[in-house]
Amino acid sequence: MSLVGIDEAGRGALAGPLCVCACVLNKDLKGLKDSKLLSPKARQELFELISINSSYLILFCSNSMIDELGLSVCFKRALSVVKRHFDSCEFLFDGNTNFGVSGIKTMIKADNKISEVSAASILAKVSRDKFMSSLNDKYEFKKHKGYASALHIELIKRYGFSSLHRKSFILKSLEPSLFN
Repeated sequence: MSLVGIDEAGRGALAGPLCVCACVLNKDLKGLKDSKLLSPKARQELFELISINSSYLILFCSNSMIDELGLSVCFKRALSVVKRHFDSCEFLFDGNTNFGVSGIKTMIKADNKISEVSAASILAKVSRDKFMSSLNDKYEFKKHKGYASALHIELIKRYGFSSLHRKSFILKSLEPSLFN
């Protein structure tokens, strides 16, 4: 029985989509580990290698979907799609919850322990980063990919929220305080 590794990118971002990826490797690949531990160049090279040596599914949940439904529902929907897409497989999701989708096992740090999950991690990170980098605008998404960097927060303060921002995410640094 094949193992489907599942991971995500963009869970904690302030802008852009959540990307959930699932991957079944067709052969052993060297150098796989958590995407965050790889350089962008290494991630891209492994992305190409994984793409031709696996069966995979890449799902995006938009920022508006996240605002409307919440992250948990988005994860639950994505994991349900993964289960329907891959038949007669075992499923392993990086983290500690399967968001109520039965038959999906979880493991903390699976993205650095299990090759299929590492591959899914790389597919998710490269796919999401490529999307965010394609948005060449005043928010400079290419530099921070929508995460809460000092630059990104400064740009939000300067321009306000864009249509790609998750309005349901509360930024403490933008909240009024007693000392403002």
